This record gives sequence, structure tokens and C-alpha cells, in this order.
Amino acid sequence: MTAPAWDTLIRNALVFDGSGGPPRQQDIALREGRVAARGQALPTSQAVRIIEAEGQWLMPGLLDIHTHLDLEVDLEPGLPEVVRHGTTTVLVGNCSLGTCFGKQLEGEQNPIVDCFTRVENIPKPVLQKCVDAVHWSDTAAYLDHFADIPLGPNIGVFVPHTMLRVEVMGLRDSISRAPTEVELARMEALLAEAMDQGYLGMSTDGLPFHYLANAPHTDKRIPTQYASFGEMKRLLKVVRDRDRVWQTTPIIEHRARGLLYFLLTSGRLFGKTLKTSALTAVRLVLAPNAARAFLGFAALVNSRLLKGNIHFQALGTNFRLWSDGIVSPLFEELESTSKLIAREYEDRAGRLALLNDPQFIAEFRRDWHHGRRGRNLAHLKARLGLPDILVVRELFRMMFDGAPVPDWEGESLQAVYDRLDRYQRGYRDNARSDAEREAFDAFPCPIVDDAEFMLHMMRAYDKGFRFWVDVANKDREGVLPLLLDKNTLPGFNDSGAHITNMAFFDANLTSLKLAQQDSLATVSAMVRRLTSEPAAFFGLDVGSLEIGAQADIVLIDPEALRRWDDNASRQFVYRDLFEHKQLVSRSDGVVTQVLIRGEPVWQGGEFTAALGRETLGRALRAA
Repeated sequence: MTAPAWDTLIRNALVFDGSGGPPRQQDIALREGRVAARGQALPTSQAVRIIEAEGQWLMPGLLDIHTHLDLEVDLEPGLPEVVRHGTTTVLVGNCSLGTCFGKQLEGEQNPIVDCFTRVENIPKPVLQKCVDAVHWSDTAAYLDHFADIPLGPNIGVFVPHTMLRVEVMGLRDSISRAPTEVELARMEALLAEAMDQGYLGMSTDGLPFHYLANAPHTDKRIPTQYASFGEMKRLLKVVRDRDRVWQTTPIIEHRARGLLYFLLTSGRLFGKTLKTSALTAVRLVLAPNAARAFLGFAALVNSRLLKGNIHFQALGTNFRLWSDGIVSPLFEELESTSKLIAREYEDRAGRLALLNDPQFIAEFRRDWHHGRRGRNLAHLKARLGLPDILVVRELFRMMFDGAPVPDWEGESLQAVYDRLDRYQRGYRDNARSDAEREAFDAFPCPIVDDAEFMLHMMRAYDKGFRFWVDVANKDREGVLPLLLDKNTLPGFNDSGAHITNMAFFDANLTSLKLAQQDSLATVSAMVRRLTSEPAAFFGLDVGSLEIGAQADIVLIDPEALRRWDDNASRQFVYRDLFEHKQLVSRSDGVVTQVLIRGEPVWQGGEFTAALGRETLGRALRAA
């Protein structure tokens, strides 16, 4: 008797192959972790396992191009929080941060903890668990170690510039002086070695609210931001010469300087085009035209005139960000509130002392009102959509989701403020309950303005009140055109970062949902944008259903996708892995099957035994 030719046969799915062409009803056969055959009515007798997929969409496993899962992968290699949403390849080492150089401990300096804590809003005890799992000390060993752990998704890695500077200069020197010529040459050599080992490129960061968390450096930004243009140019030449990718964030506080740095993509100006993946193409609530400006710039530098290749990362849903009191990436932008966040996570007394300090109060009030009142240039710029400060400070945009008073749950902070104002003006029946009356009686009377309201909330409840704000892509207006723009790539997801503040593990699915609302042709285009297109841009051999390709495959129920509401599917759960709560996404029922290297890892709304026990994914080495 002849042995079956295939391990798995997936029958009668509507196949989107990642090419962008029309979908076709097909069978897909898999053998030894690879696509072995495609066609119609393939013989079931030739397969060990049959998956009936009629009425479902089949596509290559999705890529998540912007994650910080390098923190989690060595604690839980299966990376279940992305796999359940159909992601089979993740890119790490973004925003200049990562673990590829090892622990990098030196005396009291703990760079992974010191850099990630405030940039990615992850508590230090959680990060220390990540550090404790590190057992390598160089970039070669880092890539190699993935073959020795039960890796779920494939993983591609950037060399993080902050960690490169720390490796050569030490943390203290990397934020206090320029590198010597010997140090610069050493950085170039280490970067070149990593490129030769298969790293995707180098990541840098320019956002002005990315601070260190180690005393006495809490007023210092992460090391990448102290690099000169000359240093950047030299290091990126290493990346450019090997046709790898520069991943970066904009220098938003010095717009002209930021545009100058982005011009490093230009082949006309620098001899060879530098592939660049930059943040971000989203419709900011306070600066709705910023994305249009970024894309206009990209169109210019990507033209024949300048021969660039820059793509801005887009997000496939509304950018909803949670805050625990003032502890949030939102409020790092204000100098006053960044001082509160710089206090240790459990240091309530330290924050309260600041909140009662007259000098701090005056500083906070200036920050809170900047650009929001008065006849001045800052207010005019804000009204024109060019604000100096991008943090949302309007109470009507802030929605309680973990209120200290039950009556406030689900309301805006503005609604509570307005009711408090009426209560203090004598309308005592405005209080809805004894609990609200007690809370209102504790406020300063009269309440002067919304700044005083927020100051009292922080004094009274510290991190004990939780709210969310849509900072961009509100109501998803204009998001689909951004996702499909030729100068963007979907993927500003930040999966694995901001563990209590953000949950975009499912953003690839929300991109598909927006496409579904348009047409099947748009779905096909979106599948290409989430699979073969980023794979080609980053130089990766995934994202395809060609014969011989690694069998990373996702099956989706289109009707479940149509009904699914991602905003109603966020959950704040305790994860034993971190011994801490995390904000996660749920899309159960939408993704019916996920296979990595031909092995089912998610089916019927559950993980299979293979995920986290077998090595399925691999370290992707750029070609």
C-alpha cells in the first residue's frame, strides 16, 4: 500500500495567495512543513489529515512588522497572543530597543530594564523576568538560540541602536558624550557582523518622550537620541550597502531635523537607496493632516528625483490608549507629568509629594493648558492642526474604564466634571449616589478648571482610576486609504509593548475587516500588504503559498470577521507569565485555524499541544 503523499490537505477554501490577484476556490496540500500542491479536487486519499474549509478564507500567515515581543519570546516562545489572531511572523528589535546583545549589565546599570520601562510602559519586575531569561551575550548567539526553544511564530530581528551604543560605550557614557572614533568604528564593525548574520537592519528612535528609568538619569532620553547625524549616516551606510532596512520613528520636536534624517533614504543624495520603515501614518486627533504631510513627503523622496524607499507604518484600527491615572505613554510628553511617571511604579508617596508641590502644580497647569486657551501662537497652531503638544488633554475624550466610583464607569471625565460643577453650585441632587456624593465632597470647592480636576484625581486615586483615549484614527475615518497607500505598510501594532495600555495584537485582522467592508478585491490587496509585500520589503522568505514555501497558513471565517468588534474585545487579564495584568485582544471565532510550518497551532478556538512545545517557527535571516 502506497503511503499518503501529503501530511495535510485543506479543502475548498477561498484562497488569497498573497499576490494581490483574485481569490480562487482551491485545495492546498502540505508535506513536511511546506506547500506541496495547489489545485481543485485534490485527492483526499493522498492525505493523512483533512481540513474542511468550505466558506472560509485561506491566506499565508500574517506578518506583524512592529512588535516588542523580544521581551516575551524567551518566557513564552509560542507567543500565543499573536498566534491566535493569525500572525505567524513577528519582527522585533524595534524603536532602538532589544535584547540581542545579552543582559549588558554593568554595575548598577541594567539597560534592558532602564530603557524599556518608560518607553514601553512595562513595570520593572516584569522586565527583570525578561532579563533573567537572557543567556547569550552577542548577536550571533541570539539568532542561534531560537533553534533551541519551542518557537511559535517566525522571528526577524533588527539591531537596536540604543543597545548598540550601550554595548560599545556603556549606558552612562552613551547619554553623556559623543563616541570616539574607535567607538564609532567598533559600532560599525558590530553592525556589519550582525548584518552578515542575517539581521534585518537597524532601528533608531527620535520620539521626545522616551526617557530612561534609572536614577540619576530619569531626565535623560534613551541613548539613540544622543547620536549625531554623522553617526547615523555612518551606521546606516552599513545597512544601506547590504540592502537592509532602517526602522525609525520621527524627530517630531524638530520637524526640519526630522525631515533631514528621513532624507537618508535617498539614493540620489547618498549613492544607494536605503529601505526605510518609519512611524507613522495615522490620523492624529489633534493633528489630522500630519499623515497626509508624511505621505506627501514619502511620495517626493520615493520619486525618481530622489530615489528613496520609505514606507510609513499604518494602524488598521482606532489608536486607543489606556492610562492608569497618569501612568501612560500619553503623559510622558508633558515635562510635568513625565516627572510623575519617572517615580517608581509603586512610589505613590513620591508622586503625591510632587502633586502637592506649588512649583510642580504651576508647571502642570502650564503644560495642561498649553495650546488650549488664550490668544497666543501655541493656541493658534493647535487650532490649525499643528500643535506643539500631541497629548490629548480634553476631558470629553477620556472615557472611564476602571473608575474609582461605580457611577462613573463608561462615562467621560468631562461628564463627571460637569456634574461636579453643578453639584458645587448647589444642585446637590446631581449626585447619583452616596459614593459619588462622598467623592464630590472631597474635591476642592469651587473646582477652578479641568486642570484642578485632574490634579485632584491624581492626588486622591493615584493609579486607581483607569481611562482610555482615542488618540488617532477616531471612528476609523480615512484608515483604509492609509492602509492601501503605496507609501505605507500596515503594521504600527506595537504588539507586546505597553502591556497595560495597548492591545493591537489583532490589528492585522482589523485591516482585513476594513478591506472586507469594501470588496473582495480590496481584501486580496490587503492580504498582499500583510504577507508577501512586507516579506519582500524586509527580505524574508515567508508570506507566500508558492509550491515549496513554508506552510504558514491562516483560515478565517468571513462572517465572523464581519460581525467582530475589536473595541468590544479588549480584555484586561492577569497573566501568570508576567505575574501582572496585561491588556489583550480577543477575536475568537474569526480565525478558525493557524498552521506554522504545516503544524496546526490554533483550531476550534483553542491552542494545540504543539504551540510552545515544538520548535515550529525559525529565526528569519535576511537574504
